[in-house]
Amino acid sequence: MLIMTTLTVRPRNKKELSAIKKVLEVLKMDFESNDESPYDPKFVQRVLLAKEEIKQGKGVKIAAEDLWK
Repeated sequence: MLIMTTLTVRPRNKKELSAIKKVLEVLKMDFESNDESPYDPKFVQRVLLAKEEIKQGKGVKIAAEDLWK
């Protein structure tokens, strides 16, 4: 009997992803892997750069109540 279901697995790093794939291969289970990010690479780069700038103190904090003034 063929049972089909979808599992969503969220590995935290490449090492975990590799281990999960190896386990599925050893079990001879069919699986699909979509390694493409849904985000535009330029956008991701800008977000990462902004995070780094915040760590370096290059940012401005705005209180939530001041957002709508």
